[in-house]
Amino acid sequence: MNRILVAGIGNIFMGDDAFGVEVAQRLAKRSLPDGVRAVDFGIRGIDLTYALLDGYDAVILIDTAQLGAPPGTVRIVVPDLQLREPLAPEGLLIEPHDLDPAKVLRVASALGANCDHIILVACEPLTFGDDQEGYMGLSAPVAAAVDVAVGIVEQVLQDLLAPAVSPIAVNLPAG
Repeated sequence: MNRILVAGIGNIFMGDDAFGVEVAQRLAKRSLPDGVRAVDFGIRGIDLTYALLDGYDAVILIDTAQLGAPPGTVRIVVPDLQLREPLAPEGLLIEPHDLDPAKVLRVASALGANCDHIILVACEPLTFGDDQEGYMGLSAPVAAAVDVAVGIVEQVLQDLLAPAVSPIAVNLPAG
């Protein structure tokens, strides 16, 4: 594993949706292993699509996900995406200020990205604000989960970058 992209995604104007942005910003300030890049993509799906074309072996997406857990619960999810399926022309359209991670991954794959590992570090949100005005700032349980997620991402990076252990060949006597 040579190159890993850590991509924080979310909308800072929609309450807990800013979770991925906050985690990515904290990770970007840390000393990361060689070949690891942490970026706050916010809602810029086109930028993430182009970044995925830069030859990453793995991508760790950081976002909120409603998975039915208590707010602030952080989980590692390995998405089951069929990235090699052909896309209809309308499936290749990405809104400039909207980031649908599954669509971005499919479009990047259709354009030639070959990312072997896709991991989502997801936090259960409490609120996205209301439909009228949104809300800036993370709720208390999601804010408390930011440091937890930073630790989880660092552990995932360590696992991805660990050298593969080769089996030891042992010659046993016949008999």
